[in-house]
This record gives sequence, C-alpha cells and structure tokens, in this order.
Amino acid sequence: MPSTTSSTTKSVMKKLPEVTLAFWIMKIAATTLGETAGDLFAQTLKLGYFLTTIALFAVFVVTLVIQLRSTRYNPFFYWTVILSTSMAGTTMSDFMNRDDSAKYLSGGATSLGWGPQGLGLGYPEGAAILISLLLLIFLGWQLSGMTFQITEIVTFRGEALFWSAILVSNTLGTSMGDFLSDSSGLGYLGGASLVTGLLLLLVALMKVPAVPNVLLFWIAFVLTRPLGATAGDLLTKPVTKGGLDLGTAGSSAVLLAVLFGLMAYAQLKERRAAVPTPQEETPLPQRAGRR
Repeated sequence: MPSTTSSTTKSVMKKLPEVTLAFWIMKIAATTLGETAGDLFAQTLKLGYFLTTIALFAVFVVTLVIQLRSTRYNPFFYWTVILSTSMAGTTMSDFMNRDDSAKYLSGGATSLGWGPQGLGLGYPEGAAILISLLLLIFLGWQLSGMTFQITEIVTFRGEALFWSAILVSNTLGTSMGDFLSDSSGLGYLGGASLVTGLLLLLVALMKVPAVPNVLLFWIAFVLTRPLGATAGDLLTKPVTKGGLDLGTAGSSAVLLAVLFGLMAYAQLKERRAAVPTPQEETPLPQRAGRR
C-alpha cells in the first residue's frame, strides 16, 4: 500500500498541468486576453493605470488563494490565475513605463482615472528592473533546493515561488511586447513575427541535449507574453497605428470565449482521466469455494 506522503505528493503534483501544445495555445490566448482586458479597464473605461493595477492585483490575490487552497489540478482555477497575472501584469507594466502624456490615452480620452498614471521609467529601465526581480526570484528558488519542473512542485512554498515568477514574467513580457510594438520600429505585426521566430528557435533547441528543457520552458513562458501583448495591440489599436481597430471590448469578448472553451475542454479531459478504466478497477474479492 502506498504511503500517505506518496499519495499527498501525487495529489499536489497534479495541481499543475502537463506542458503540451494545448498548454501553449491556452497560454497565448490568456496573455492576449490579459493585454486587451487590461487596456479595456485602464483606457477604454478610463479607470487609469493606478486604480486598475490595484483592482487587478486584488483579483490576482483572490484567484491565487483559490488555486493554492485546491487539492488537485483544476483547469479553471489554474488558467484564471494565469489570466489574472496577465491582466495585472499589463497595467503594472504600463504604470511603471508610461506617464500621463496624451500619447498613451485611447482615442477621444483626455484623461484617465484618479491617481498618478505612470512612473515614466520607460521600457528599457522598466525591463531592467523586472529582469532583476525575476532573477532574484529564480536565485531564491535555486537556493531553496526546490525543483524548477512545474509538474514536480509539491510544496506550498514551491507553488508560491512559481506564481511569483509567473506574475513578474508576465509583467516583463508586457514591457517587452510594448517596446517591440511602440519603440522598436517593428510595429505590431513585426513584433509578433519576431517573437514567433524566437519561439520556433526554442522548439528547435529542444532537440539539443545540452540545453535544459526547464530553461527553455521559462524563456518560452516569458516570450509568449510579448507575443500576446503585440497580438492584443494588433487587434485593438487603430488602423492608423498599424492595428485592426477591433476595440478592447470586442477583442476581449472573443478571446474570453476562446479561452473559456479551451478551459472547458481541459476540464472535460481531466474528468475523463480521473475515471478508472476497467483494467484499472480493483477486482472484487472472490468468494471462497465450499469444501
């Protein structure tokens, strides 16, 4: 009979998903929605970066508590936290890098919500701070002796480190995506194409034994955020700025429907996997024959 510790470990490990192609599709959908939804609250609804950051960070905390308190992997819980980190990361990045100048306002807006609307650090300085913070998290993670393999995270402390890295990496990815779209001269389509090329390079490096897959995972996790940021900007920004001008509300609604459908499918797969096959069912004890 397996020990209680072994049983508990298996249960905790199942709280995080397997890294498959479906995982990356959902990650890109969630990060793109995070970009459009963050802009929807901050700019379209004119709540501003300051108020929106506070509100979305509170949403992140609530969803994270639900995820940490769960005893097994639940696609709705997990991907809701990913989405909340993407939304909060969008406005956190904007608040760090931008200021209250009119060039950052949505069409027709003359001002945003209450409070300071940005620290005005700029993309290079903001990215440098976020990279330093992410490296500190990974350093603490390394010194703790816990694994970086997400399917092998078995402790509350390990999961807390994981989600801290997720939040910072999504914020960093937003800064990178905005830099590629706004300041690099590549534009939205060019920025998305560059990040896609880098992700394809990572896929090729998976065949190189000398390159750890864990390292490739975290690089890809960071890079899928600027892909989502540039894709979100491509969907929502005006045609005069190189976008498709679909609007933050319409784009967010479509992306939410896509992500919800993917989460429902993942939940269905989890339920099917939890049902034992006839071969796995424990046979009933046979009745002893008469003497």
